[in-house]
Amino acid sequence: MRTRAMCLGAAALLLITAAPGKTPEQTEARLSWWRKARFGLFVHWGPVSLKGTEISWSRGGERRGLTGTGSIPVDIYDNLYHHFNPTRFDAREWVSIAQAAGVKYLVFTTKHHDGFCMFDSALTDYKITNAPIGRDLTAELATACHEAGLRLGFYYSPPDWHHPDYRTDNHERYVSYLHGQLQELCRNYGRVDIIWFDGLGGKSTDWRSEDLFAKIRKLQPQVLLNNRGGLPGDFDTPEQRVGRVRLDRPWESCITICRQWAWKPNDKLKSLSECIHTLVRCAGGDGNLLLNVGPMPSGEIEPRQVARLKQIGDWLRQNGQSIYATRGGPYAPAPWGASTRRDNRIYLHILSWDQQPLELPPIAPRIVAGRLLTGGTVTVRQTAQAVRIEVPPVARQPIDTIAVLELDASAWQIPLKRTWPKGVINLDKPATASNVYRRMATQYGPAKAVDADPDSRWATDAGTHQAWLEIDLGTPLTFDRAVIKEAFERVRSFQIQVKDNDVWKPIAQGTTIGPELKLNFNPVTARYVRLAILEAIEGPTIWEFQLYSPAPPR
Repeated sequence: MRTRAMCLGAAALLLITAAPGKTPEQTEARLSWWRKARFGLFVHWGPVSLKGTEISWSRGGERRGLTGTGSIPVDIYDNLYHHFNPTRFDAREWVSIAQAAGVKYLVFTTKHHDGFCMFDSALTDYKITNAPIGRDLTAELATACHEAGLRLGFYYSPPDWHHPDYRTDNHERYVSYLHGQLQELCRNYGRVDIIWFDGLGGKSTDWRSEDLFAKIRKLQPQVLLNNRGGLPGDFDTPEQRVGRVRLDRPWESCITICRQWAWKPNDKLKSLSECIHTLVRCAGGDGNLLLNVGPMPSGEIEPRQVARLKQIGDWLRQNGQSIYATRGGPYAPAPWGASTRRDNRIYLHILSWDQQPLELPPIAPRIVAGRLLTGGTVTVRQTAQAVRIEVPPVARQPIDTIAVLELDASAWQIPLKRTWPKGVINLDKPATASNVYRRMATQYGPAKAVDADPDSRWATDAGTHQAWLEIDLGTPLTFDRAVIKEAFERVRSFQIQVKDNDVWKPIAQGTTIGPELKLNFNPVTARYVRLAILEAIEGPTIWEFQLYSPAPPR
């Protein structure tokens, strides 16, 4: 699965629900459990796990409506199911793993873009019950979820690169097939809490979405529908990135626990710190995290992924009160961390101690008490100018130090407040770049690397091996430090350059960047600064590129 832009107008984004006759109050009632859940498990699985390549995207042949093709010939990919016999699949074990991870819902891929159905559809022979396993694995998983009280969602791809009628002169016949399969999923598997579409930017007319949504809601009135079925639906779905803070529109980031959606041998596994920070930043932005795992061909979830999920669950058992049933804010996510709130409490998730002590914008309610959820002592000083948090080094946790502020009034009444790192000179300065992912400048333009928002990024197209990001400081400014944060560890050689008489001269250089790289160099004064990526193994993606003025003498 890869990100595809949803072609929705600004007015459409303001809609809360797409189904006719549904009020905002009804939508909010449906969303209540989901908002409280904050954390779900995504599962991408199918016969492609036999190859260890990406689901659907590694399939060769034509992708009607899109360009490009995959590495596995169609006649091989489309016949993998003849060899797919995951005899170690145990739905109850999957549910047990999910619950041990602390997730509150599970979303399973019933049909991806490759068209293979992991459920027993009466409308096709290209399905799991015709594989050697001969069982309806979706039914088994649904039963296990219902037995355990775990909310259940079905991923279903409207695009279908296998179906002969898809995006042909007979496309309307395919749409009838699509509607029929969604009705099967809504009729045959008990309560369904989420339908998670992945329409690759398709419009409502491509799927007859108004009619489809109405049919689904008639069969499953409580179901939540995402924004990838041609209509705004109930929530947005930023992919492989933490969504930006929004209190007016529900959202859920879908992010892989490794790099690939489907199982890949020796795929790089995210650290516990990365997983916790992602969850915290999602909750702090008032969103959910849907963390993806890819089971192996045997039907088992890879042991190291299981171990990581258990670690997340252990952390949540200690600190879950700061995540579950909270709302984002009042402090927007920033380099120092994020905050959540519930009733008369603010939970400060301090993820970085670059700012010591931590100074935050003032709030109107009085802080009546402060403590550390993670153990140890904290000093809280509240003035009309700031809230100052001091935690001794011995009490600072390596992953997340959580300070709890008890207020004399509701935390929800506090308007959203933003914090900025001290000393950064290039915040929101004009930026240009040599390449932007799919020309999506609003989402991935160079400005996203200089806005101090840890949840936005500059991204380049796949296959980009050299690129540059240029900043105009407006006037010559002096700086002696830089911080660069890379979303994926792809850079192999880079320089920071300044323009001198129309010639770019390096002032710092290195090989890899990684999650966070701090550079110190001799003070330099310049107006134009460039991050020049000289070599990358794949399209580089930068969370932040920050330049700091020299620190004042103590």
